[in-house]
Amino acid sequence: MKTDLNVNFAGIKLKNPVLTASGTFGYGYELADLISLNELGAIVTKTITLESCDGNLQPRIAEVESGILNTIGLQNIGVRAFIEGPLEKLSKIGVPVIVSVAGSSPSEYIETAEILSMKNGISAIELNLSCPNLKKRIICHDLRLVSEIVRGVKNVSKLPIIAKFSPLVTDIVEIVVVAQDSGVDGVTLANTYPAMAIDIETFKPKLSTFKGGVSGACIRPMSVRCVYDAYQSIKVPIIGCGGIMTGEDAIEFILAGATAVSVGSSSLVSPKNLIKIICEIKDILERKNIKSVKDIIGIVNKSLG
Repeated sequence: MKTDLNVNFAGIKLKNPVLTASGTFGYGYELADLISLNELGAIVTKTITLESCDGNLQPRIAEVESGILNTIGLQNIGVRAFIEGPLEKLSKIGVPVIVSVAGSSPSEYIETAEILSMKNGISAIELNLSCPNLKKRIICHDLRLVSEIVRGVKNVSKLPIIAKFSPLVTDIVEIVVVAQDSGVDGVTLANTYPAMAIDIETFKPKLSTFKGGVSGACIRPMSVRCVYDAYQSIKVPIIGCGGIMTGEDAIEFILAGATAVSVGSSSLVSPKNLIKIICEIKDILERKNIKSVKDIIGIVNKSLG
């Protein structure tokens, strides 16, 4: 029995539920020589800002047990240069392109999204409201700002809008409900977890900014919990992310309520892991005689009534 991996996310048709995670796969086209990018469900670009950004000083990445600690600082070429270069290359791959967007103020989010929305080749915009290594506060800690940004972007764009949140909030349900009520078309749960590591030989932090965000297998159970809680309270679809290293991990998120999953740290270990995860999802579901991946979305929630 062959399993259908097609899913529909906020009106975007995906051939399978596996996406790249923003920040770990470059702009999305650079690894075309290593894997068949057209086999992916979609590509989520690294975060784009209104103007170019140099990011944080080195060192910006450190390995930790079962994970990666980073403080990249949203290094990118800016939205106009992105449109002139990477976007043109991405549009030739043949999979949906979701552009991650950030800003230091609501107006920057809105202007960047408006510029992107005037161009072809973009399937959706993901609002990065969650980056833990910005010098200013994390936007999703302020519900008013979340609503203002989502509403503002929706006013200037007809593209599906996805909001990506940090898990470092008092109540993940409260924030996703506010986003939904403000008009968001989907949510991504969840970004990295604030963390720190210290080198015991030098007695210095391993990152230039002292603190950063941790990703990888170590965070998966906490991120699955975020998806599970949110699924019970919202109707918009969820992209689950955080520590997905195998097909089994991806299915765990889907069972909790994710329509799609985005893979980050695993693609840094090996870009080919993305294709491997797709194959593993298919193999597991076929072994269990499940006709469509859509049939298992949120089953854990549904089984509990």
